[in-house]
Amino acid sequence: MGRAKLPRKSTVIDMTAMCDVAFLLLSFFILTTKFKPSEAIAVTTPKSVAAKVAPTKDIVEIIIDKDGKVFLTMDDESVKETMANSLNSTKNLGLNVTAFKKAQFFGAPFGSLASFLALPEDQRKGNLLPGIPVKDSSNNELTTWMSLVANAYQGKKPNLLLKGDNLAKYPAFKSVINAFKKNDFLKFQMVTNPESVPVGTDLWKKGQSGEKRTE
Repeated sequence: MGRAKLPRKSTVIDMTAMCDVAFLLLSFFILTTKFKPSEAIAVTTPKSVAAKVAPTKDIVEIIIDKDGKVFLTMDDESVKETMANSLNSTKNLGLNVTAFKKAQFFGAPFGSLASFLALPEDQRKGNLLPGIPVKDSSNNELTTWMSLVANAYQGKKPNLLLKGDNLAKYPAFKSVINAFKKNDFLKFQMVTNPESVPVGTDLWKKGQSGEKRTE
């Protein structure tokens, strides 16, 4: 007796459902992706190889752009609140303490600091701001800023970082260092751009994740 013939089944696979899923995933990633915003202060740091990664807490960072303008940024809102109250009491600036706490950086003379805090976020760009006056040795306002930092930290030393543009001139750096020295900030770290870091090391991994480093 002959063997019964099994019905042949089509080998064609319906890919419609899989295509729908792929397009849904693609739409999800497009809609949820957050692009990195442009930096408020454009700085191209010099390249170097260093074994130390920049700290991520209790940061006080001084930034010098290519035109020698100086800016200051901090991460601790309680410290900024203390500084704002101190400025209001000693200099009678009438600062908005809440706006001061939320500001990403400071880049204006004390006389126009209230106006700076009132600016919309999209207008707080380094190229549109005068920066903290430092070039006149008799009116180096960064010295006062660093005094406020020292008092706000109440004897503790913050992680002091200096981030300078590769095209910035020496006088700007000298003025910043003088402000540090006058307030007994004798140790600080330079922020640089990783170069030729051995693959697989901790520093290499940090560089791949986008973290800045110091030396």
